[in-house]
Amino acid sequence: MSTALILVLVIVSIAAVIWLTSRLRINAFIALFLISFLLAAAVIPVQKVVSTLKDGFGSTMASIGFLIIFGAMIGVILDKTGATLSIADFILSKTGRKKSAAALGITGYITGLPIFCDSAFIVLSGLARSFSRQSGLALPFMTTVLATSLYSVHCLIPPHPGATAAAGIIGADIGHLVILGSLFAIPGALSAFFWSKMIARRGNYRSDETSEGTERITREDLPPVFLSLMPVAVPLLLITGRSVLTVSEGISGSVAARILGVIGDPVIALFTGVIIALFLVKDKSISSFNNLFSDAMIKAGPILIVTAAGGAFGLVIKATGMGEAAGTFLSTTGLGLMVPFVLAALLKTAQGSSTVAIITAASFVEPMLSSLGLGSEAGRLLAMLSMGAGSMVFSHANDSFFWVVSSFGGVETAANLKVFSSSTAVMGMVVFTVTWISSFFML
Repeated sequence: MSTALILVLVIVSIAAVIWLTSRLRINAFIALFLISFLLAAAVIPVQKVVSTLKDGFGSTMASIGFLIIFGAMIGVILDKTGATLSIADFILSKTGRKKSAAALGITGYITGLPIFCDSAFIVLSGLARSFSRQSGLALPFMTTVLATSLYSVHCLIPPHPGATAAAGIIGADIGHLVILGSLFAIPGALSAFFWSKMIARRGNYRSDETSEGTERITREDLPPVFLSLMPVAVPLLLITGRSVLTVSEGISGSVAARILGVIGDPVIALFTGVIIALFLVKDKSISSFNNLFSDAMIKAGPILIVTAAGGAFGLVIKATGMGEAAGTFLSTTGLGLMVPFVLAALLKTAQGSSTVAIITAASFVEPMLSSLGLGSEAGRLLAMLSMGAGSMVFSHANDSFFWVVSSFGGVETAANLKVFSSSTAVMGMVVFTVTWISSFFML
């Protein structure tokens, strides 16, 4: 089968998933599985069709399955006990209702510096929904502000896996990349903030109207703010500490590093958050705990299934070989910083994973850095930032993070595509524009 025909099939399959889920409102799992199977059957060897689907589904479940389950438990406990409302009231009392979205964006940006966007969004999604309820701002806008502020740093800086691995591949200085990436993420997050605000306003979306069990809790019965924050703050601090120790040299063999390497793993850290959250529950009986766990399982189940199906779809697209074909074509164009950006953007849009996109792009770009005029230390940093910007463009139906945002944020697929997905495209292009302008002063 020709490369051109495969490209057409990949584009049609992506459009089909979007159409089935947003227009016909077919169950996302059914749509993803059906299109994944049809694309795999049409493009890859027949004996690999089922194994590819299983591998994509299973690897995604393995990578974020525990995170979703424990994150759902924390979220349910915080909502049922009124802790989320307590946190929202505290922050809104400091910022004012009109600035609640900005406060959420700043929280996401800071939290996202050391922590994977999936983990952080799962933990903080309850805040986005509570802020929406308290402020009256549109729910798709609030979830997008949180998601894109996390996403902006996730795609640009170590210790996130894509940026860390890609920096090693092309020989970019990690310390400088952390500083520049943190700065360049700011205009990206700001652009997503204002864009999503405009799109949400045009769409006339509503604020979150769910109560999540807090309608019977009066302000006097709310738990203390400090205790309410602990199930969120402790996992984030543990993961942050582990990330710092992992990146730092010379202490990897210390006792502290070995201990934090275990308890700072996102899975164990979130489980620790679950244990801490149980102190918020007034009725500390086994039956009460089990009821909360059951509610969390019911909530997590559909999210697990849809997210893993998105991973299967992404792996099928990856198996078509379109990523390699795009890299071979772009390596001959000689377009400077446009090459790493466009290559990463195509890879991201085609197969869904920002990490895979930036690592694959780095492998293609590294041999041609000199010919692109990016062989210097500054050039390698700019190439990294260009690939990071490209890996943001754009998050849609084949990206597991898209489904995490939609499911945990309580946003319908069509609204998530219009607000969140379009925002990731805008922020990626803005970050690349800033990178391109900076090249005139750095090269």
